[in-house]
Amino acid sequence: MQPIADPLQEIARFLRRLQLTAVVLFVLWVVWLLSPILSPFVLGALLGWLGDPLVDRLERSGRSRNAAVILVFTAMTLVLVLFLLLLVPMIRDQIQTLITAIPSYRGWVLSTALPWLEARTGVDVSSWLDFSRVFDLIRENWDRAGGFASTALGYLSRSGFALVTFAANLVLLPVVTFFALRDWDLLVAKVASLIPRDHLATVKRLATESSDVLGGFLRGQFLVMLILGAMYGVGLWLVGLDLGLLIGIIAGLLTFVPYVGPASGVILGCVAALVQFGTWQHVVGVLVVFGLGQLIESYWLTPKMVGDRIGLHPVAVIFAVMAGGALFGFLGMLIALPCAAIANVLLRFAEERYTHSRLYAGQDAGIMIEGSPSRYPREPERE
Repeated sequence: MQPIADPLQEIARFLRRLQLTAVVLFVLWVVWLLSPILSPFVLGALLGWLGDPLVDRLERSGRSRNAAVILVFTAMTLVLVLFLLLLVPMIRDQIQTLITAIPSYRGWVLSTALPWLEARTGVDVSSWLDFSRVFDLIRENWDRAGGFASTALGYLSRSGFALVTFAANLVLLPVVTFFALRDWDLLVAKVASLIPRDHLATVKRLATESSDVLGGFLRGQFLVMLILGAMYGVGLWLVGLDLGLLIGIIAGLLTFVPYVGPASGVILGCVAALVQFGTWQHVVGVLVVFGLGQLIESYWLTPKMVGDRIGLHPVAVIFAVMAGGALFGFLGMLIALPCAAIANVLLRFAEERYTHSRLYAGQDAGIMIEGSPSRYPREPERE
């Protein structure tokens, strides 16, 4: 029979948990206050964490830590520069094509889409929305801005603080990434040295599992986004869409949100095909491109590169991204999936501890606890 717990011990344990909760809430409050300036630090830390396994591999091959960091940092910089040199001119040309095609889209909506919708629903949509005025405003704004890049630069030039912040982020990002790559192992060791010894085994197991789950997911998902974006863009370009590359890039970038990426690509692609050609043959071509892309993603790309490493339901992923953006803005969207993955690992741990507890087992506590081994080491009872 287990000895009856001392009430003073139970009170002390409750106060410790209350103190830990207060610390977590305080940290979240500080992060919320500092969210406007934390983006380069968080993104640099993520890049450093993603590149750390490669640095460790080079270090094990005989290179010094500094040499391995320089090689990995240089490779990451070259890949980013090459990506921007290829992608930015392409996006600029596609946006200019979109600006030129806005009158065609307006004519298609007013003369084709609205009459078709009104004939089948019996609702006079034109009386509710002045689409002519909407498209005129869009065209005027785009012409005045000269494209997305000009709009962004104009906003930055009108706001001195925004310009300074943008420049500081550009400078800070590579600096933070370099030092995160160099000092990641030291940082992990320092944090591990501060963990109470009674909880070290459990925390180490949870941290390792979270790192493996999240690292595999992010690296694999990034490759899936790049491959699908290229496949969709090239496929829609072969179909003949003038905006095929832009639509493909958008669909590829949105792939990390389940169902949103392919759904947005299909809708945008079908509308672009109807406006540009007005024939259902090209719409079928768009559907074929996205259908093949989804087959390749479902049966080869995702199982091979991502798998079920994050273990989150698609609705949970969408909620995590939206909640992160609503709470912390761009910073929240950066940390949404990492936090969701870690929370998922912690919830699995809590579920396992609960199912091995006397609260769950009831009268059969001895059978349940002794007969069902846990993956996590049990922490010793405090005196």
